[in-house]
Amino acid sequence: MSAQNDLTTESAAALPRTTMIGTGSMGGAILQGLRDPGVAIERPIVVTTKSAASAAKFDGADDIDARSAEADPEANRRAVRGAGVVILAVKPWMMRDVVREIAAALEPGTILVSVAAGVPSAAIEEALGDAAGVAVVRAMPNTPSFIGRGVTGIAPGSSAGDAELELVRRLFETVGDVLIVREDQINDIAAVSGSGPAYLFLYAEEMQAAAERLGFTAEQAKTLVQGTISGAAELMVRSDDDPAQLRRNVTSPKGTTERAVEVLQGADLGELFDRALRANVQRSEELEAE
Repeated sequence: MSAQNDLTTESAAALPRTTMIGTGSMGGAILQGLRDPGVAIERPIVVTTKSAASAAKFDGADDIDARSAEADPEANRRAVRGAGVVILAVKPWMMRDVVREIAAALEPGTILVSVAAGVPSAAIEEALGDAAGVAVVRAMPNTPSFIGRGVTGIAPGSSAGDAELELVRRLFETVGDVLIVREDQINDIAAVSGSGPAYLFLYAEEMQAAAERLGFTAEQAKTLVQGTISGAAELMVRSDDDPAQLRRNVTSPKGTTERAVEVLQGADLGELFDRALRANVQRSEELEAE
């Protein structure tokens, strides 16, 4: 994790006891980032899992208090008692049931953070029922949070004020960059950065396959493609030039790169990305309607 995303003990004092329900791909990435020794957060972080086997993976970790619903049907309710922040990292179709399950155990002042796509904050607030003083914030992180290089969009629900939003911003800054957006932009955040790593991994997958078809071994193709992607990404981060200029820097007039770029641009990548992002947003909207 970069030094700029580290929280000092003083600035992290606002991060209270945190509970995470669900430790799948996204939840696990956030959790890994929060466990970084440079992050000052009240420990242990409490997590709940569905299976005892998943909870057992944290055996011996002094910074994690893991519990499973399989071993204790009251695990989720016990885990959220006394928590200042509860991160809901369960599947979208499980969200309302989990919120109803824990609502009575949440204390006034708790911030409920949902990282599920397609579940509006209004639906979560409705599922809370009579739970008083609980603020809802939606967050859309991505898996590079696992290494402290995530990008997270956060949006307040109607129950969240500036103080709650600021605390959630500080929490997710421990695992990368944070953008505060309107809730009607969360689906767009999901389409661009939430799912974005998958698009890049697909590019790497296809490039490695193409390199192998040129005659390189699988290991050689992996070295060529992954090294090129990681190096180019780091160059982009460190450079003051925008991606278009960086591309032009590599593309000599009438050269080999120009010829390849012409083929790619001939496929109308702009329109292809527009269609891909629209499909992603549409799926989020379908989930909201279910």
